[in-house]
Amino acid sequence: MADGDCIAQLGGWAGYRVAGWRHEPRAARRWLILELTPAPDQVRCCSGCGEAVEAIHDRTVRRIRDLSLFEDPVELEVERLRLACPRCGPRLEQLDWLERYARVTRRLADSVARLCTATSVRYAAHWHDIDWKTAKAIDFRTLERRMGPIDLDGVRRIAMDEFAIQKGHRYATVVVDVERKRVLWVGRGRSRAEVRPFFELLGPERCAQVQAVAMDMNTAYDLEVRQHCPDARVVYDLFHVIAKYGREVISRVRVDAANQLRHDRPARRVVKRSHWLLLRNPGNLKDNEQIRLAEVLEANQSLMGVYVMKEQLKALWNVPTAWAWRRAWKQWLRHARESGIPTLMHFAKCLRPYWRGILSRVRWPMHTGLVEGINNRIKVIKRIAYGYRDDAYFFLKIRAAFPGIGR
Repeated sequence: MADGDCIAQLGGWAGYRVAGWRHEPRAARRWLILELTPAPDQVRCCSGCGEAVEAIHDRTVRRIRDLSLFEDPVELEVERLRLACPRCGPRLEQLDWLERYARVTRRLADSVARLCTATSVRYAAHWHDIDWKTAKAIDFRTLERRMGPIDLDGVRRIAMDEFAIQKGHRYATVVVDVERKRVLWVGRGRSRAEVRPFFELLGPERCAQVQAVAMDMNTAYDLEVRQHCPDARVVYDLFHVIAKYGREVISRVRVDAANQLRHDRPARRVVKRSHWLLLRNPGNLKDNEQIRLAEVLEANQSLMGVYVMKEQLKALWNVPTAWAWRRAWKQWLRHARESGIPTLMHFAKCLRPYWRGILSRVRWPMHTGLVEGINNRIKVIKRIAYGYRDDAYFFLKIRAAFPGIGR
């Protein structure tokens, strides 16, 4: 008993005492087995109603995992009591250190959950010598309890974007509260039907309070926002529009220019290697890169034209007033029509119906930069775990990584 009393000084088993201990060899490991029995004269409370109950319905010995002691994994042999509660009927005794029907102590579960926030579930399971499914279930319950239902009150400005969830063009949508920098919702897919559950969760009253939504030129997002949030202004992100311009206009004109120089290999090589020079911001270029860019633009009139039009298109996001924006926008469309470059003319024709979303940037200076940063963090979360098969668990991990800031 002296040894048992010494181990009992470790504490953490309120209402129980250490009746004995022993070592058991298992698979080249030595396990420490602690025998816990109910302490006498202890007030027992029902796990259903929380009231004190004296009558005991039955006793069952359970095996419970606890934190390791030095090098030895610890297992408890606990004499679990089921109380005869006059209000609830037979119910397990309420314990601060053990949840109902749990096979691990609270402190072991807390340690597993903390480790899962920094590393993978498999590593946390290996560290504590438990099954990975048990570690995942612990982390999942902890996240559900900690995060709870999302608070959607007071949402005024949001941003929406997609991220790749699996190979094969399989995507998910993330919705972010721009003001509080928190993830509001994550759902698989990027179609109208697949993002509609967020607006249904938001509800008509809160949808009416949304003022602006930042997004790329995703038609599904646009139409769904206009249907559920009629008073909200759609704001198109500069990065996505310019990226689209680079893919559909600059890259196409560059390839055509290189093909025209098929018999002049040195000049063709210069044009082919100018891809990133044409797409990068001029302020980010080094001195030697600016010289190379100037040489490429001087050598081809079409490349010069689409490059200048790219800078004018970017300037539309910095116009201070709506009237000044309209003048600049009409001027840009006129220059695109008069350029005679088919790809530029086609891009301007396709971009024209989206003018309201670009103009909204004057009133609502928003972008999807926050969402892009969150998407990068999502990639890290997915890479640490080598992917997730459980969407609900994966989306909880994303919400937990971006809980937001206070008002």
